Amino acid sequence: MKVAAFGVVAALLISQAHAGQGGVNPERAAEAAQRSVLTAGLEAIQLYSDDDLVRMIRRNTHLQQVRDTDDCQLYQDIRAQAEIERRPVYQLLYGDMLAYAVCYERDVALGVTYMEAAAAQGMPEAIEQMGRYYHIGRFVQQDKQRALLYLREAAALGYLPAQKRFADLLLDGVGSPLDYEAAYHYLHNSVTASAQDHREVQQRLQRLAERMPPRIIERARSPLDA
Repeated sequence: MKVAAFGVVAALLISQAHAGQGGVNPERAAEAAQRSVLTAGLEAIQLYSDDDLVRMIRRNTHLQQVRDTDDCQLYQDIRAQAEIERRPVYQLLYGDMLAYAVCYERDVALGVTYMEAAAAQGMPEAIEQMGRYYHIGRFVQQDKQRALLYLREAAALGYLPAQKRFADLLLDGVGSPLDYEAAYHYLHNSVTASAQDHREVQQRLQRLAERMPPRIIERARSPLDA
């Protein structure tokens, strides 16, 4: 039988935070809860590491993992990590769970608030997601100029999906031609093992180059640390 080893601890942290109390060491409390569960002969479901969760988010399997694989048993712990610990990767996960009604009743406004909180902490995946949502008008009103701001930031952090969408917006006439050089620079220096990504990058580079003077193209091809 599987149970969420840290659910009681998460509930305690949340309730005490709401009451304005302190004095709880979450790591020690979690260890104690885990020992109690294992002593009872149950199999504990561990929280995801940040790296594992980022990989799931990039593959868009994070909600499936929480809902289907882990049967929503970590929903309290995820909330605690987002709300109390303020870990950006968990803020994004919790925000998605709220917005898409996964293990929680749908609360789009609160979900977007947590997505924005993760983006404000500099998480590239969260920044790109906010840019994408403003681009297509999902959960928020479509605002391509605001989308461009988010995507430019995530592109500068080296996140390829943001770099491609940033270039797409520029090629669609959003923003300023002065941004062509930055978009070309990011894509030219991108690294990917995916043949499809490589083709898509090359297509965007060619289209950007058609709108840029040769001297700007040459400058945009400089290495990232130049």
